[in-house]
Amino acid sequence: MNLTTEQRGGVAIVRIGETRLMYPLLSEFASTVSGLLAAGQHQILIDLSTVTYVDSATIGCFMDLYRQTSAAGGRLKLSGVQKRVETMLNLTGAQNFLEIHHDEPEAVRSFGS
Repeated sequence: MNLTTEQRGGVAIVRIGETRLMYPLLSEFASTVSGLLAAGQHQILIDLSTVTYVDSATIGCFMDLYRQTSAAGGRLKLSGVQKRVETMLNLTGAQNFLEIHHDEPEAVRSFGS
């Protein structure tokens, strides 16, 4: 999986370099985010700017990571969400829990870092 992480202020940014985020790729993605949480990083931004498709397993994964992050006292947010992905988030109700930002700078500022 094409996945990178970087720090910007107190925010860990997880960049997904795939156009399709689906079940076979979720294990590595979820492990990366869980590892950040275990290391004490509780402000996490998922950059989806290259992702044009997600499946239902991905939405479930986002929700599980949201619960883990919230339980750790942190916040998980999404940026660069493409229209098709946003539609999936809206159809499933995930947008009621996941904070979505149009671009990365806006999202990083929203953490207050």
